[in-house]
Amino acid sequence: MDRPRRPAPLLAAGAVVLVAATLVLAACGGSDRVRSATTATTGAPSTGATTGPTGAAPTPATVAPDAPGVDLRVVFLDDGKVVTTHRRVAPTQAPARAALEQLVAGPNPVERTLGHTSSVRTGTTVTGLSITDGTATVTLEPPVTGTDAAGVTARAQIVFTLTQFPTVRAVRFGPEGPPLTRADFRDLTPLVFPESVAPGDLVRSPVTVAGEANVFEGTVRIRIVGGDGRVLADTFTTATAGTGTWGTFSERVAFDPRGNTTGTVVVFWDSPKDGSPRDVVEIPVRFA
Repeated sequence: MDRPRRPAPLLAAGAVVLVAATLVLAACGGSDRVRSATTATTGAPSTGATTGPTGAAPTPATVAPDAPGVDLRVVFLDDGKVVTTHRRVAPTQAPARAALEQLVAGPNPVERTLGHTSSVRTGTTVTGLSITDGTATVTLEPPVTGTDAAGVTARAQIVFTLTQFPTVRAVRFGPEGPPLTRADFRDLTPLVFPESVAPGDLVRSPVTVAGEANVFEGTVRIRIVGGDGRVLADTFTTATAGTGTWGTFSERVAFDPRGNTTGTVVVFWDSPKDGSPRDVVEIPVRFA
């Protein structure tokens, strides 16, 4: 349960430095890994669809946060574990396919700066996607196969991306493939896995912080830190399960930005041994 990961400390006051239009979130010591990174505070939205491989349907264009569109989760990798990113795309009647196409497009430049990677090959074509009785059947060219790390993590990304939709509980790769669920990839899931907030999001109070966790007694800590290092909120919630069992958590967290336009949502759990923060996830955001 208390498995070691690359050490790095919890965000401390003064650790967030605003440089022009970029947040530099630096690790500043501690007992467990912190996902800290640099992210642009603004980004110009695409004005048209991204051209895919020859003969492939274009990838739906991303749009500004306040423009009409569909909000999607796209799951990449961070240090070998799944990590949530968000995309807002032009209105579409096929959001599951749009999410897959965004996944195939790969991390954007800001996400690469954050250290996000992908095992799904760019240039992959989504040749088929159908959803029947809670199972999505996906066909890709080239197919996502293999039992090596790249093949397993690529399938994990696709399964986590598609199971964001309530109509999808499992994913089958090709008509003959076995149905796979998130439970098949728990070794690739961080013990605290936020999904409702992702890097670069524009958030306002109260913000809903939700996701999955497998932590001691299901207790998940949530902290919001301003760009000036001040703690704007510090609370906790209880997942539906814990201590060796996966559960879901969701909490609406009120905060006062206190003049900050940027900050960090920090999600973690406290070690029962010494109270130290464990499996810390830092998500750089903008405040509305």
